Amino acid sequence: MSESSSGVNTLTGSFPKSHSSQCSDLRVTRTPLSVDQSPDSGLVATPLPSSRFRFVSWRRLEQCDVTGDQLTCPRVREGPSDEELFQREGDDLCLERGRRRRREEEEGQRWEDRLQENWENCLELNLSYQGLGDPFQKENFLRILRRLIRVEKLQLVDNSLTNLSSVRLPRCRMLNLQRNHLLCLRQLPKLPAVEHLSLSENAIGSLGGLGALGVSPLRSLNLSRNPVTFTQDYRARVFLCLPKLEILDGIPKLPEDSLPTRLQFPETTRMCNIL
Repeated sequence: MSESSSGVNTLTGSFPKSHSSQCSDLRVTRTPLSVDQSPDSGLVATPLPSSRFRFVSWRRLEQCDVTGDQLTCPRVREGPSDEELFQREGDDLCLERGRRRRREEEEGQRWEDRLQENWENCLELNLSYQGLGDPFQKENFLRILRRLIRVEKLQLVDNSLTNLSSVRLPRCRMLNLQRNHLLCLRQLPKLPAVEHLSLSENAIGSLGGLGALGVSPLRSLNLSRNPVTFTQDYRARVFLCLPKLEILDGIPKLPEDSLPTRLQFPETTRMCNIL
């Protein structure tokens, strides 16, 4: 940037830096900029007025009376603490202090905040694409899930979730866990009332734990694009564990999905023992 004879700052260089140079250190948080064009000075970069709110959740805004059950697709990901925000280039000690302070703040969360969140009264909620990259963000996300005691329809798409076994959703009838990182069915939450369950594009490799869904009124199950779908007699085994199931991977139950006789009764050997 240089200064012209009129005393106005102008940008020098017609080409910006390469993308790789701008993103060489992902730990550095840059303030969003807006570009204004002046008639005689070219492009001028200025911070966006809303940049100071980029890590603020709706319930921390002043004069905001909106509750969680009034939001259909809320952004619930927690932002970094003040120490983490301003010490991104510092040592690990500064980062650990920031995490410790955040835990203390969460433990001492005011009752007014819990009332404003009001997750207990949500009936339909979409918490997809939250971008849970840090451990404290995942802990806060699980805290919210444990409070969804009345939710009936829940979307949790693409959140990199790995284990929800500590969560219970007593009234959930439809749950979408597409594109997460679940490794087995035992990592699912407790779902006593689930009717429609989508688990496509995870990393489920076996049918272990599938029987736990047998006590629920499950009507449709989607396990497509999981390694388990390559199991021999996959569809027949699923319908054996879930006799009330009507649709598997978007396909209704077919006559050939009945369990083969060789799986119900092992083949008898044709060899005879001569004593």
